[in-house]
Amino acid sequence: MVLVTDASGNTNTGISTVDHPAGSGRIAAFFDLDKTVIAKSSVLAFTRPFFNEGLLSRRAVLESSYAQLLYVLSAADQDRIERMREHIAHMCEGWDVEQIKSIVDETLQEVVTPLVYAEAKDLIADHRARGHDVIIVSASGEEVVTPIAQALGASHSVGSRMRIVDGRYAGELEFYCFGEAKAVALRELSDRYGYDLAQSYAYSDSATDLPMLLAVGNPRVVNPGRALRRVATENHWPILRFTLPVPLKRRIPTSPRALWVAGGIAGAVALIIGISSSLARRSHASLRY
Repeated sequence: MVLVTDASGNTNTGISTVDHPAGSGRIAAFFDLDKTVIAKSSVLAFTRPFFNEGLLSRRAVLESSYAQLLYVLSAADQDRIERMREHIAHMCEGWDVEQIKSIVDETLQEVVTPLVYAEAKDLIADHRARGHDVIIVSASGEEVVTPIAQALGASHSVGSRMRIVDGRYAGELEFYCFGEAKAVALRELSDRYGYDLAQSYAYSDSATDLPMLLAVGNPRVVNPGRALRRVATENHWPILRFTLPVPLKRRIPTSPRALWVAGGIAGAVALIIGISSSLARRSHASLRY
């Protein structure tokens, strides 16, 4: 079941009664996050502060480094990705959910949030000016995706979700917003909010998001790798080049104390999901379409 977060931070299943009739002409613009809206992975900055705060052991840092090595060498197959993802997920077992959400909110800009492409910000503003809903759909954890989406002025967001038991993370994923799951999320959003997917837009840099791109009538690729560029060229999809990252401004003031303590905790949630996403993206990009 996909959980959808709206602009106010409220969460719902995205599967309830349709609010607008299908085919009514309501248009949405769906954006991937990492390497599409932001200039780098939302997870890569977290390992060092996480270790500095004592939340990662040296062994865990080494294992994370190994995962990054696999990413660089494109040597990770799907089974290895899944094993690494499950192993990293266990790192946060028992952490208090509300504590993490609070710290993420306070430190997003300075510690967590990577730079946002100016071109992406302008494009999002253009869609909003045209009356389109903007939705961020990302494999990163919803604890990071939701506040970034709110800062960007998005209408809704969907991210991966950890299973929670008694207010604490249970150490396993409940929903992984990756690959075909993104297309499922688009269809559920369409059912709920009455989007006409044939008129809607989707933006991504990765071939792993082909299900999402193929689900709409106006797919766009951003800084694509070789595999996605080939698909875009064959299908005459527009290819966009984003080059200018700028700081994402936050409406909520941050506290110096929170900056000092928070990097690792926020990073863990994204690290759980982000490393596997990065590995899978790179591995998938080597496939021929």
